[in-house]
Amino acid sequence: MESSSSRSAAADGGPRILSVSELNGEIKHLLGGLGRIAVEGEVASLRRPASGHLYFNLKDRRQGFESLVNCAIWRSQVQRALKKPLEEGEQVIAHGKLDVYAPRGSYSLIVERVERRGLGALLAELEELKRELAAAGWFERKRPLPPLPGTIGVVTSRDGAAFQDFLRTRSLRWPMYPVRLVHTPVQGPGAAREIGAALAALDASGVDLIVLCRGGGSLEDLWAFNERPVAEAIWNSSVPVVSAVGHETDVTLADHVADLRAHTPTDAAQTVIPDRRELEEVLERQFNYLLAAVDDSLARREEAVERAGKSRSLSDPARILESRKELLAGLEGRLSRALGGALQVGADHLEALARTLAAHAPARRLEREEERLAAFAHRLGVPAREGLAALDARLELASGRLEAFSPFAVLRRGYSITRPACGGAPLVSAEGLPEGAELETILAEGRVLSRVEALPDSDGSEAP
Repeated sequence: MESSSSRSAAADGGPRILSVSELNGEIKHLLGGLGRIAVEGEVASLRRPASGHLYFNLKDRRQGFESLVNCAIWRSQVQRALKKPLEEGEQVIAHGKLDVYAPRGSYSLIVERVERRGLGALLAELEELKRELAAAGWFERKRPLPPLPGTIGVVTSRDGAAFQDFLRTRSLRWPMYPVRLVHTPVQGPGAAREIGAALAALDASGVDLIVLCRGGGSLEDLWAFNERPVAEAIWNSSVPVVSAVGHETDVTLADHVADLRAHTPTDAAQTVIPDRRELEEVLERQFNYLLAAVDDSLARREEAVERAGKSRSLSDPARILESRKELLAGLEGRLSRALGGALQVGADHLEALARTLAAHAPARRLEREEERLAAFAHRLGVPAREGLAALDARLELASGRLEAFSPFAVLRRGYSITRPACGGAPLVSAEGLPEGAELETILAEGRVLSRVEALPDSDGSEAP
């Protein structure tokens, strides 16, 4: 209830007058209205009293001034808020709500979760890596697991509870089932590379299946399974890989790339290790089915043999031989008739071919051709002889004419032909013959060679 003075002041239009308790109450109400907030700073003045609560300050320095905020984590929230103990000077992001302690008028951040600084950047990088691998198809390959693997490889820490849970489940499902462990750190610097190397070593050793497992932990503890070396080793594995990292709510990059995600190491063991009792029951049922099928088959065959023993064919074998003899006799008769008919047809065909050949025999054809040639020779002889006589007469007449015009006939009448001894046209005049020129004179019989000694003048006298 407001005092009379505060009410009078309010009535006068002045500022509202509050008591200290009221002021602290208003501040608490206003700060509580901010809801959940996240504050980044450096851990300072860390205190762990016997009560189990955790007190510390968050500080930073801006523009030359240092600012502080009181923080508290109640004992009931310490395990949930911190995945690993706080350290003095550590940069963190504290998530929680503001609360005012009214008796002293101070406020504090009641922390519900502490996140190491830089984790947000890592998460952004993880999301980018997820997008890259998803685009490359690394999340889509889901190979079937072998129903009865010969050897199961396990990548984990031999000292962790995850491997013990796996072995405990193995003992329940199939004691001493072949399991090959490659020990590796599952958190901390360099753990991702060692996990990838362990996966590659198991793949090269000839196992049929690989289980990658680890118990629960904070996001920072499981971060090695969000790194590229682990994802690449799973993708490059030639055998299926089962990822069993953390609890059911923990999802890592390895879970996306693996062929199968198991919620826990125990779940992984139940998935990959066959249940021996179930297999034995299945085998027993199948064996019983096989025995029943064999009994049924033998019974049916016994019935068939019994029916065959009662048949007339087996009771009287001679009857079978008699029926076969009758069948053979019938076939023999059909064969004889068929052969006889075929031979008769062949003989008739040969006879027809012989008649055709006789009609077209070469000797007969030659005889006919000789008769035709004789007739043609007689018909051609008379015209040929008459034509030859006419040709002889024409040849004789032409020969007489040729003889009359022949220069040799003129030569036989006492004439001669003179021409240069070196050849050329016959001379018709002595004019122009040089002295000493050699001449050839052709007579009717023989030739005469001469030389020009002198040429007479036109009056008959010799030239000087």
